[in-house]
Amino acid sequence: MGDPAGVGPELILRALDEPLVNDLHQLIVFGDLRVLELVSAQVAAPLPSNLAVIPTETWVDPKFHPPVSQPVLVDLHNVDVTRLEPGRVDRECGRASFQFIEAAIEAIESGRIDAITTAPICKEAWMLAGYHYPGHTELFAERAAAQRWCMMQYSKEITCAFVTVHIAFADVPQQLSTRRIVDTIELLADTLHMLRRRKPRIVVLGLNPHAGEGGLFGYGEEEQIIAPAVSEAVNNGLLVEGPVPPDTAFLPTKRQETDGYVCMYHDQGHIPVKALAFESAVNTTLGIDLVRTSVDHGTAFDIAWQGKAQPSSLFAAIQLAGELVIARRNRDSPTAS
Repeated sequence: MGDPAGVGPELILRALDEPLVNDLHQLIVFGDLRVLELVSAQVAAPLPSNLAVIPTETWVDPKFHPPVSQPVLVDLHNVDVTRLEPGRVDRECGRASFQFIEAAIEAIESGRIDAITTAPICKEAWMLAGYHYPGHTELFAERAAAQRWCMMQYSKEITCAFVTVHIAFADVPQQLSTRRIVDTIELLADTLHMLRRRKPRIVVLGLNPHAGEGGLFGYGEEEQIIAPAVSEAVNNGLLVEGPVPPDTAFLPTKRQETDGYVCMYHDQGHIPVKALAFESAVNTTLGIDLVRTSVDHGTAFDIAWQGKAQPSSLFAAIQLAGELVIARRNRDSPTAS
C-alpha cells in the first residue's frame, strides 16, 4: 500500500475498482483496512463489495487458503488513523509501509503470491523509523541476496537500466566499474529478451559530456571503464554500442532503433523516462529471483488524499508484473523454445 500518508492508498482503491486490472490479475493488498476506509471517504472511491479482508494472523497460518476469485486485503492493522495526516512525513507511516513490504516479501518467498507491485514509500519516513535503505531496490536486492542487481525503468517509449541509483552524484565515478556495467548490460538484455522475444539493441551512455570527448572531459571513465564493458558485452554476443554521448542518445531517431539504455547514474535516465513516459513507466528490480515492479513516482504528498493522483503507472506496473511472471515461466520451462 505504500506510505499511508501519500497517494498509495488512493492508487490501491483505483486499482481495486479497475475491471481491466482485476479481470487479468487477482490483487492481494498488504495494508491497513482503516486507512483505505478513511481515504475512500475522502476521495469518493468505495472499496469493492467483494473485497476479502483477511487479518494478518489468519493470513500467515500455513493451513489458511485465501480465496482465489476475489481481491484480498491482508490487514496488518498497524496504522493509528487518529493521528494520521495526509502529506506529512511521519515515522509511524515509515514503520507501517516497511511492514507492508516485509509481509509481501514473506508471502512471495512462501509461494503464496506470484509477484509484488509496490506503491510509493517515503525514504525519509523509513529513515526516521530506523530502516536505513535508500529505497525499495536496495531492500529487495538485500532480501534476495542478489549477487548482481540493478534498477530498470520500463515503458514502450523508453527503457533505462542504471549502473548506480540512490547515491550522491559526486560518488558516481567511484562506484563505476567495468564488471558492474557488464552486469547491468546483461541483466537488461536478458529481461528485454524475455519480454520482447528477440535480441535487444542496447545503448550504453557515457558519464561525461560528449562521452568524454576522447579523454578531454572527465578522468578516463569512458576509455578505462565504460568502453571495455561494451567490448566485453559485444564479445559475449550482445547487440551493444557505446559509450554514446548522453545529450544525443535520446533523440527520436535514436530511440526508434534502441530497445534499452544503460545509464551511469539516476537522473541520467530518470529525466528522459519521466519526460517521455511519466504516466506509463514502471520501475522494476532486475537480478533478483522474485518479480517486483513499482510505480515510477513518489508519494506525491502535495496531492495526497485529494482524488488527483493518476493510477496509470500503477496499472502499468501490475501489468508488467504479470508479463514478467509469464515470461520467466516460459524461459524456465523445459519445453520452452
